Amino acid sequence: MTTMTPIGNIRTPYKSKRDCPIQPLYTADSRGRVEIFEQYAAGLKDIETFSHVYLIYLFDRADAAIEMVRPTFLDDTPRGIYASRHPCRPNGIGMSIVKLIGRNGNVLLVEGADVLDETPLLDIKPYIPKYDAIPSASAGWTADKPWREKPADRE
Repeated sequence: MTTMTPIGNIRTPYKSKRDCPIQPLYTADSRGRVEIFEQYAAGLKDIETFSHVYLIYLFDRADAAIEMVRPTFLDDTPRGIYASRHPCRPNGIGMSIVKLIGRNGNVLLVEGADVLDETPLLDIKPYIPKYDAIPSASAGWTADKPWREKPADRE
């Protein structure tokens, strides 16, 4: 089994789950910083040539996945956790696409961060439209669901 080691921390203004936005698409004004540990900073070479990046992180403050079927942020209908983006998962790995505003040494300035302050960062990958955008993709059960600002079960 491989052990993962954080490469940095994501810094945001969100101190509690209740304050944290649900999806980065709806957080246009949420700025954050991605602080990469010095020993990994060389890996940022050329990152500023991309407009957006994936942040892959650890849901370090989410509850353990006890229920494999539970309500989601879009509605109260129980869904399988693998058919949702619920943070309570067996391996607690999260992913967000953020807009890269700039880079200052080992710090990335981002917009659209939807994670709690001091979230451990596991990896960064560039968002590449010709590989990552799939216009024919199905939205599954979420296709006809309206956005809910704050779900009832939000802690």
